[in-house]
Amino acid sequence: MKSKKNGFTLIELLVVIAIIALLSSIILASLNSARGKASNSAIKEDLNNMRSAAELIYSNSANGSYATVCLGTSPAISMYNAAVTASGGGGECNPSAGSWAADVALKVDEVVSGVTYHYWCIDNRGNGRGEIAANSLSGATACP
Repeated sequence: MKSKKNGFTLIELLVVIAIIALLSSIILASLNSARGKASNSAIKEDLNNMRSAAELIYSNSANGSYATVCLGTSPAISMYNAAVTASGGGGECNPSAGSWAADVALKVDEVVSGVTYHYWCIDNRGNGRGEIAANSLSGATACP
């Protein structure tokens, strides 16, 4: 007499569960990487918006000055603060009458052509670039 097999064996079920767990961990790792890159994009966009606001401040000031770009009442500083919040880290904003620069920590390090960048710097000259070390600006009003 033939016996009829109903359902799956315990081993088969455990193998399927192990495969699902492995695939889930791979997907979650990729998702976290994507979140970090999205945060970096938000930081860069906030800093680009800061540059636009700084140019409005310059053109609207009586003497054509960037001196108020990094002050608490400036619209540019609110965009800078949004970038700092998105990064979860720190940064530096340095204004002067004729120029300004700001940098913010990236959420996740970016590797470009074998160089690892930890910060993103912008200035009134249109520069937007990665920085290797914290406090690369050190009070400067131009990206290094």
